[in-house]
Amino acid sequence: MTYRFIDTHCHFDFPPFTDDEAASLARAAQAGVENIIVPATEAARFTRVLALAASHAPLYAALGLHPIVVEHHDEQSLAQLESLLAARPKKLVAIGEIGLDLYREDPQFERQQYLLDAQLRLAKRYDLPVILHSRRTHDKLALHLKRHNLPRTGVVHGFAGSLQQAERFVQLGYKIGVGGTISYPRASKTRDVMAQLPLSALVLETDAPDMPLNGYQGQSNRPERIADVFTHLCSLRPEAPEQIASALYANTHALFSAL
Repeated sequence: MTYRFIDTHCHFDFPPFTDDEAASLARAAQAGVENIIVPATEAARFTRVLALAASHAPLYAALGLHPIVVEHHDEQSLAQLESLLAARPKKLVAIGEIGLDLYREDPQFERQQYLLDAQLRLAKRYDLPVILHSRRTHDKLALHLKRHNLPRTGVVHGFAGSLQQAERFVQLGYKIGVGGTISYPRASKTRDVMAQLPLSALVLETDAPDMPLNGYQGQSNRPERIADVFTHLCSLRPEAPEQIASALYANTHALFSAL
């Protein structure tokens, strides 16, 4: 049986999808993927992401300044982001990918926090949800989210923290992105978190072309593998697959109302 899926996080503006968009979307559709949200990582990619969404019915855009390339962002980047938000592009559904990252060397963390706060203010001003990146920063990120108190909240993507940290995000109104990490038996902490959270708190994602699933190491991840993520999630949860699929689909539409 093929269920209806939405990939809430796929960097479709990068290879291997570049110049292969139609074939890649056809493969995703065969697996039941109806929509794909494409989060930008920096201002230089905004136009490309918006053009993809305008050209392909299944694709939707998110625009944001990613902390992993913090040195690429400046005041002009923020001004460009606000200008595009004010123009209300038809298929813009979120601000993202934004957040915090203490994984990289020289994280410029004060600068990261400044950019995050600026973008959270924009999310509130333009009434959009956010797609959040967080590595080794869950507690710090939660403090920023609590302080800004966004009415539309968002999703914490690529989550690999503790159950307590996940529950704190959920209490603040945020969804947790379920991706390929749960396909690895050694990822027992993340698997346990996704098994125990309320079903109403979860949405699916691939982070393609990154985060390949177990068995696909060394290959580019792809949006059709959302079906495999779903299968792994079903193996961890007590609910019937039909109930899980229906809830994930409804959760995604509730969060990204422009889909």
